[in-house]
Amino acid sequence: QVQLVESGGGLVQPGGSLRLSCAASGRIASLNVMGWYRQAPGKQRGLVAAIASGGLPNYADSVRGRFTISRDSAKNTVYLQMNSLKPEDTAVYYCKATATYDSGRQFMTGDFWGQGAQVTVSS
Repeated sequence: QVQLVESGGGLVQPGGSLRLSCAASGRIASLNVMGWYRQAPGKQRGLVAAIASGGLPNYADSVRGRFTISRDSAKNTVYLQMNSLKPEDTAVYYCKATATYDSGRQFMTGDFWGQGAQVTVSS
């Protein structure tokens, strides 16, 4: 199937920046959509940003203008550049990929999640 490994989380002061990375591996035929979601304590997981192959990025209103999603197709990697961070951005950030993969018997499409990266914005 497909494995997603995230990196780049941490502690940052308000107004600071962080960059998250998510690398996909496995028997991948195509990464159709890659995106970032986040979940704060006591809240539901929600979309932060997503980008389809060859498409335009889509952002949550709360992060538009501060966060930038990008992808490197050659490396099967998606990035989330987070600038002007606020305390309310504190959450666990999850990478998600909708991928077509070789199951060994046929090509299938499914959703896959990374393990999560903690982002804490605090002074």
